[in-house]
Amino acid sequence: MRSILQNIYGNPKGDLAFSRISVTLDAFLEKNQPGKTTPFSESDTILITYGDSVLREGEPSLQTLHHFLDSHADDLFSGLHILPFYPYSSDDGFSITDFFNVRSELGSWADIGSLGKRFRLMVDLVANHISADNSWFKKYLADQKGFENLAIELDPSTDLSMVTRPRSQPLLTEFIKRSDRRVHLWTTFSADQVDLNYHSLDVLENMVQVLLFYVSQGAKIIRLDAIGYLWKEIGTACIHLPQTHGMVRLFRSILDRVAPQVALVTETNVPHDENIRYFGSGHDEAQMVYNFTLPPLLLHALATGGARVLSKWLMTLSAPFPETTFLNFTASHDGIGVRPLEGILPPSEINELADRVCRNGGRVSSRSCTNGSKRPYEFNIIYFDALKDPGVAKDPFHVARFLASQAVALVLPGVPAVYIHSLLGSRNWAAGVDATGQARTINREKLSADTIALELANPQTIRARVFQGYRKMIRIRVRQPAFHPGAGMQVHHLDDRVLAIQRLCQDQTLYALTNLSSERLTIALPIAGKDLVLIDLLGGGRFKTQAITMSPYEVLWLESVPNLS
Repeated sequence: MRSILQNIYGNPKGDLAFSRISVTLDAFLEKNQPGKTTPFSESDTILITYGDSVLREGEPSLQTLHHFLDSHADDLFSGLHILPFYPYSSDDGFSITDFFNVRSELGSWADIGSLGKRFRLMVDLVANHISADNSWFKKYLADQKGFENLAIELDPSTDLSMVTRPRSQPLLTEFIKRSDRRVHLWTTFSADQVDLNYHSLDVLENMVQVLLFYVSQGAKIIRLDAIGYLWKEIGTACIHLPQTHGMVRLFRSILDRVAPQVALVTETNVPHDENIRYFGSGHDEAQMVYNFTLPPLLLHALATGGARVLSKWLMTLSAPFPETTFLNFTASHDGIGVRPLEGILPPSEINELADRVCRNGGRVSSRSCTNGSKRPYEFNIIYFDALKDPGVAKDPFHVARFLASQAVALVLPGVPAVYIHSLLGSRNWAAGVDATGQARTINREKLSADTIALELANPQTIRARVFQGYRKMIRIRVRQPAFHPGAGMQVHHLDDRVLAIQRLCQDQTLYALTNLSSERLTIALPIAGKDLVLIDLLGGGRFKTQAITMSPYEVLWLESVPNLS
């Protein structure tokens, strides 16, 4: 830890940082005992939700969420990612005004703790920025001791053209301090989200305290939000800097020392080769990274009905170290990131996807490039609607196509993460976008728990059809050793329309086949031996290796067994 801090800050500042953090760690260990590390396995699936994604009048929404999960998903998920549940001023929770409290309408820390006893709890460490209404920022504006260097002040004439921008609005925002001094502060994401200055040891110490507080409240996975932008140096791109990786190593070393039961997952919506650098050497940075390339590339595969590009990319997909793995997802509270497609799809095909998104009621958000141009950054659309055929009024394959997409995320090496609106077959929330003016609101609707229960009870509704299909797949998935995060994977080319993934471990071999097209087709598996029969774990059907017929968007999970007939 001392070495990490010296590499970030140099000497003697690094030694001073070590002394200050050591005091914090000692105080934590006086009250908390280190837990036992629990590796991820095939039995792990994670649900992503806001604390108020499901509501019931007169009941704290965290309790409503708990009741909903007990009633409908008690055996589906081992982990639960509750998106920021702290008091906030904007961005649906990611502009935090108080790191140490739960929003009163959601409930209390006791409610968080109750969920943490039932699930492997993931919480967000929003380490890059704070709300302009945060008490720390108000102390900065007042020049209070310990907060003088909280924010990053810059002369507005500073050349920032090299800075990587995830947004198109100005990078600097003007504020007036209590002394009437005007300052221009770094605000990467919005004028209400003031970037923290990690050159300040006061900032570092405060955020380490926040990290450990979440651990003390039962967090088992810490999601490092927007971590790639953490450290700034003028004259650089200000993303993925060595000091940023150093900070991730610092957080990891802290947890390894005082809470080895807690894993880190980094959220870096960037091209794949940049993303996986946050694995570090395999044991010193994140145990898990979001598989950001999967959502847009899977959308492309199902939009075109072809597996070739997706299969080619999947052949390169492997966690570089045994201790690391991917968080496989198709949808989250944000949109579908486009940057991970750089170098995989040409701009023309990305533009075709953007057109599909717009035709299906979505939006396309852009970012500013260093040359002043703008490029698509994110598709804002609910994943279910992104997969609708925009050329037909009533798409007969809509549900099947969507479930096929979700099946792919369930069979890849790693841990699957399911957004609650995917689980429930939600649609674009256009009224929400109109109300907030924010494109991301389109997939953040708050749902009535009682209304959802009625819809799930009716097998004819889209929600019920999606939910039942999802539940069936997850229940079967978690019992298969071949779906262990570290089990081997081979990608086979059987047909341009079929994604064919072989997962194998010492105890089992499975063939996960997904028809990405609206065509009925017959394929053959390259398995030696005529005395084998294939059993579909999902439907129970029996197949011969040389004659596997698949309906449009059908999913087969085939296990080979001896033919005893």
